[in-house]
Parts: sequence; structure tokens; C-alpha cells
Amino acid sequence: MDYIQKIQYASNSFYNRGLELARERDLSGASECLKRALQLNKYHTDARNLLGLIFYEMGETSDALVQWVISINLQPENNRADYYLDEVQRKPGKLEVASQTIRKYNQALIHAQNGSDDLAVLQLKRIVEEKPNFVKAHLLLALLYMEHEDFVKAGKSLYKVLQIDKNNRRAERYMEYVKSKTGKADVEKRKLKNAFSHREMQDDDVILPPTYKENTGWQSIINIGIGLILGVIVVLFMIMPARERSMNYEHNQEMRTYTDKLNLANQEITRLKAQAEETEKELTDAKERLNSIQGDTDSIMAQYRTLAEILQAYRKGDTLAAVRLYIDMDPSKITDENMQTILDEIRTDMEVAAPDILESMAAAATEAGDTDTALRYYEKYMELNDRNPQIILQMAMIYKAKGDEETADRLFGQVIMNFADSEAAVRAKEERGY
Repeated sequence: MDYIQKIQYASNSFYNRGLELARERDLSGASECLKRALQLNKYHTDARNLLGLIFYEMGETSDALVQWVISINLQPENNRADYYLDEVQRKPGKLEVASQTIRKYNQALIHAQNGSDDLAVLQLKRIVEEKPNFVKAHLLLALLYMEHEDFVKAGKSLYKVLQIDKNNRRAERYMEYVKSKTGKADVEKRKLKNAFSHREMQDDDVILPPTYKENTGWQSIINIGIGLILGVIVVLFMIMPARERSMNYEHNQEMRTYTDKLNLANQEITRLKAQAEETEKELTDAKERLNSIQGDTDSIMAQYRTLAEILQAYRKGDTLAAVRLYIDMDPSKITDENMQTILDEIRTDMEVAAPDILESMAAAATEAGDTDTALRYYEKYMELNDRNPQIILQMAMIYKAKGDEETADRLFGQVIMNFADSEAAVRAKEERGY
């Protein structure tokens, strides 16, 4: 077996494990396995599509779209991701709702950053009501509750996270801390101890036979006397020493039990202190991350959505629609390394196909009297090809008609200086009055 087959088998193993964990609702574990599968084989379409579904289930719509767009680009035909993208885009307002949710979440982060925890909590409560599976919102809400020592509400939020992703490590750590603060950890320990405990008979436990015989007269008196004498003898020579030994043994066992409990309590206190310090550090790290948040998430998500629409336009053969979408897209907002190859291919194609379309669109806008739109199309044309003197001349004519003589003269000058032998240069000289 060669190395390529071994890598493929390993990738399939991680995918199968991820699928199994996803069925068990261990979404965090499943996502880790699927990422490992994609590290070994980036063309594993099933793993990438499943990873997108997991992101979508956890409320991460933008990450899901990224995975599905990459999947379609790597396998254009017979790809389930095409169905997922259509489902998301077909439902009216689906993407808009996702955008609104992310906007509200970012606003909650800003409120928390500025110390307005009450406003952040209100915003997050609205988010989880609208989108109950948004794991990040539940976790941030739990952190804010923990910060204000409202551990009961924090526990409820963490419980919802564990219903969505039953082995979410962060939620489990937070839940342990919450239980230690509410006393539920001690209750669970006592229940576990009682479930595996039973009472043993002690040395002084006596089973009395149910016998009784009625005696009368002197026989009763003699029996009583003998009983008293025997009782004194038993007490002095048998019961008292045994009782003393038993008491000493019980005392030693009790002291040992108390010592063990004290040691366990000290260990638990040490563990809880370390856990509290870790939680406090996570809270501090979360606040620091809030301070470093920059950029407009809505705009980023819009760029990914536009990229997906461009790919669909290409698949339908609608080049005009692809050009219209491309000129409105800001590629700098797309920072995912896996998307750069797709962007480079689209950019290369646009350099060939877009100029003629943009020129026709600009001419149509000029004829309709919409000079601002025409200028916009010409400017996009210049970004792709700045060596067409006729386009520069057309822009100069529009600026002259709008009364912007300074810009018009500058553009006429470019034509005259850089394209002296062209017909556009002759017309530019006439317009400048040479």
C-alpha cells in the first residue's frame, strides 16, 4: 500500500469517527475529527459538507457557507453542498436573519466590553430566543451570569449548550465551576457514595432468639439470682473488654475517616481554587478578545454570500450576472486561505470577460442619462484594464458634461500624453482646445 492510499484510509477513518460522534451529538469532537480528515485530504467532500452542517447546527452560518463554497469549487458536480446553499438562499430572509443574529451578538460583545453587562445579557437573551442553537451566545451569556454570581441561570445556559453539543469542553468546565458554587457537586458525590454503600454488623450487635418461658415462685427467684450473677460475670469479663476494644477500634476508624475526609476536602479546595483561577483567566481572556474585535462581520458574511452567488452564476453560464456581482464584491474581506485560489480564478476570468460587458453597461447608462452609474462602470473597467484610451476619453467627456473641468482636463491630458498616436488623443486635443 502506497503512502497516498494510507493517507486516504486515515482520512476516511477520521471522517467515519466524526460521523459517529455527530450522530451522538458530540459536535465538538466531530468537528475536530472532520478537520483532521480534511488536513489529510482536502478533497474529502463528505467530510467538508458534514463539517459545514455541524457549523450550521451550532449557529455558525458564515463558517458553514465557507465550507460549502469550497466544497462546490473542488467538486462542481453531484455535490450535496449545492443543495445546502440553495436551501439557505432560497428561504426568504434566511441569510438576513443570520446577519441580524451576528450583528446582535457583536453588539452584545461591545456592551460587555464597555461594562454594560445588563444590556449585553438582554441582547444575548433575545439572540438565544430567536436562535436557540447559537452555542457562542449561550456560552457568553453563561460567562456574564457567572461574572455576577448568578450561578443558577448560568447553569441553565450551560445545560442548553450541552444539549446541543453534549461534550463541549468549555461548557463542561464552566458547569463544574457552577456546580461547585451551587453545592450540586457535593450532592452528586453523596448520591454516588450512598449508591455503593451498605451497613455492616458491629461487634456489639446481638440477635436475640424469640423464646419466652413463664416461671413462678422460688424457681423464678432462683433464676433471677442466677441471671444477675451471670450478668455481672459476663459484663465484667466478657462484654466490658470487648466493648472497650470495640470502642477503641471505632475511635481509631473514626479518626482515620475524619483524616481522610480532611485530606479529600483540602484536595478539593485546592482543585476548586485552581479551577476558579482558570475560569477567572478565561473571563479575562474573553474580555481581552472583546477589546480586539474589529471589522464589520455583516460585510464579511455578505462577501461570502456574493462569492457563492458568483459561482452559481458561472455554473448557469450567466456571465453578465457574474460580472454585476463581481464589481460589487470586496475581495479583501475574504481572508480564508482556502478561498484565495477560487478568488484568483475568478479574477483571472474577469480580466478577460468583464471589460467588454462593463463598457456596454456604461454606454447604456450614458445613453439613459445616468452618468454617475456610467462613471462607476468605467472606473471598474479601469481597475481591470487601464490601457484603453477610448474609455479614458469617455470618462473625461462625462466629467466635462457634469461641469468638473479640472477632472476632465486631467483625463484629457492622460490620453494626450500616454496615447499620442490614437484617435482618442486627437479628440482629446480638440476638447482641450489645442
